[in-house]
Amino acid sequence: MNRYPLWKYIIILIALLFGAVYTAPNFFGKAPAVQISSAKSTVKIDSGMVSRAEQALQQAGIKSDSTVYENNGLQGTVRARFADSDTQFKAKDALEKSLNTDPADPTYTVAFNMISNTPQWLQSLHALPMVLGLDLQGGVHFLMQVDTKAIMAKQVQNLQASVRSVLRDKDVRHAGISREADVVSIVFRDQETRAKARTVLLDEMKDTNLVDAAGVENGDLMLQIRMKPEALTKIVSEGVKQNISALSKRVNELGVSEPLIQQQGPDRIVVELAGVQDVARAKELIGRTATLEVRLVDESVIGLVDENTAVPFGSEMFKVGRGGPAILYKDPVITGDYISGANASFDQNQQPSVSIELNGDGGRRMREGTRGKIGKRMAIVLFEKGKGELLTVATIQDELGARFNITGMGSTSASSDLALLLRAGSLAAPMDIIEERTIGPQLGAENIKQGFNSTLYGFTAIAIFMMAYYMLFGFFSVLALSFNLLLLVAILSGIQATLTLPGMAAIALALGMAIDANVLINERIREELRGGATPQAAISTGFDRAWATILDSNVTTLIVGLALLIFGSGPIKGFAVVHCLGILTSIFSAVFVSRGVVNLWYGRKKKLGSVSIGQIWKPDAAADESAVVTRNK
Repeated sequence: MNRYPLWKYIIILIALLFGAVYTAPNFFGKAPAVQISSAKSTVKIDSGMVSRAEQALQQAGIKSDSTVYENNGLQGTVRARFADSDTQFKAKDALEKSLNTDPADPTYTVAFNMISNTPQWLQSLHALPMVLGLDLQGGVHFLMQVDTKAIMAKQVQNLQASVRSVLRDKDVRHAGISREADVVSIVFRDQETRAKARTVLLDEMKDTNLVDAAGVENGDLMLQIRMKPEALTKIVSEGVKQNISALSKRVNELGVSEPLIQQQGPDRIVVELAGVQDVARAKELIGRTATLEVRLVDESVIGLVDENTAVPFGSEMFKVGRGGPAILYKDPVITGDYISGANASFDQNQQPSVSIELNGDGGRRMREGTRGKIGKRMAIVLFEKGKGELLTVATIQDELGARFNITGMGSTSASSDLALLLRAGSLAAPMDIIEERTIGPQLGAENIKQGFNSTLYGFTAIAIFMMAYYMLFGFFSVLALSFNLLLLVAILSGIQATLTLPGMAAIALALGMAIDANVLINERIREELRGGATPQAAISTGFDRAWATILDSNVTTLIVGLALLIFGSGPIKGFAVVHCLGILTSIFSAVFVSRGVVNLWYGRKKKLGSVSIGQIWKPDAAADESAVVTRNK
């Protein structure tokens, strides 16, 4: 009656093993380390930096426990672990002196960091400690609102300029172009010209809707153009992502080891910088602007260009970046304000390239600047903090317009990086900081201590009560509760969920909900025993009847948790994640695991006379029994 098949015990053992493996990294602590990241947009760190760092440390007589390369999808980082903080400080100084030849213009950022002491075999299984939220480790939190109206207004402005440029190039005459809200209106003198303009614009602008209209007052023939809704939505989404990319590059200068920069909702960005206490510095960096310029190479300079080459008047030399050093004219052909899009693509020879799209005015400027310049070279320069870096130097193959390709990238990763830099060189739209919080590291450590103690004391109090009131069944409930806590922490660690103070509160709540299910099961078993059922039958019926009630109560609570997860934000969403996971693990542990332990202990006994589940009879049981005896007489 109360026997589990072997496969169910195998599932419990697998879950137990999973919980132990993925919970273990949280007990190894962290070791002092330094992180090497790129300080320049054009410099990408690869695995070769590992040998350079090890060589620099060896020359300084410093020994590192390990040096690893991590590809974060943008520019890469290298982290070196050390035995103590003293060695960490010495290593930082040695690496800065070795890697940065010019301290005033550093190429690499060397920052303090902490690395988990988790063994490599656990890391290979992606068993890592939980990520602590800002309220548990200290730092700066910004919630930023992106001005999506500015993105759309800029796009409509670019649309107006593009329409004017296309009609001019195709020699289509019109009587004026105006813009109102998100609609661009073109006035024509006759029906034939309007039809011709419609054909031309449909070929050039695929993401627009064209509608024939008439002037309200004078009845002029008009053609109204507006962006398709899906195109506008895509533009706004890409604008927010462009801001996120720009912010990701900028926070590298702060030396933040694990910055959190993510989108929240359609138009908000959360920036969390752990360990940063200088709010003014962080705000200045996040709000910094970057600009892009396209310049022609000064062809009057003959021969190989090096640092000793004389620079003609009206030109300047750029030494840093791809294709440098190069001498460029100071007057740009276009700036980054004219770039409306950049995507990694392939040229006609199926080689990696970058496809650039300019707005109407930018296309006109590019045509004027490259007309008659075929065979000459052109460079794209990124300016940050007044210093320019060469993104690429390419040869002009044909007169360029609103759309052109940059070829000779060498690899798809290089083309993707350049497209990202072209899009993220500057912010797509202004942002306002609508929420700002600063948490000190001491407060974070205190929060961890209090959260851990509250969970520990709560668990201890529950364990004492359950074993005192339900005896051996209470001990089984405590085992199931321990399994629940182990499994919950393992899942949070496995998915690398960020643990915050609300999340710790959700863990404590999950323990209470899990033990509540065990109380319900134990009381059901007592009820069956009071009704005269045999111990084996009482155990089986008690678990079966309690299951429906437990499922109903947990499903209703899960619905509320999912609502918080979907509609909540920030700390509320963090609470909801742990809360929902806690409900699932509590159902599994309170019913599946708890019954497995009970069946293992009592199920093997064929003749079971009693069970250790505490007091069964009510205080008035004797009176009830005498009444029954009297009636029988």
